[in-house]
Amino acid sequence: MALAINGLDRAFTFQKGNELIALSDPNPSMTVDQVMNFYSNTYPELTTATAQGPEIKNDQSIYTFKTTLGTKG
Repeated sequence: MALAINGLDRAFTFQKGNELIALSDPNPSMTVDQVMNFYSNTYPELTTATAQGPEIKNDQSIYTFKTTLGTKG
């Protein structure tokens, strides 16, 4: 009997104002930074963000993009 190894699905989130935006994984072979760059076309605030994580929840690796736009002090 062969043993199958399955990785965890990835998910990405970031806070935009009061809303938590959930982003799906566009391509599992992309790095986390490449995913952030991919979504920066739609969400420009991700161009200055940093990636944190992963946090494991519900059989998913969840990465959080922390934006620095609009923060002072």
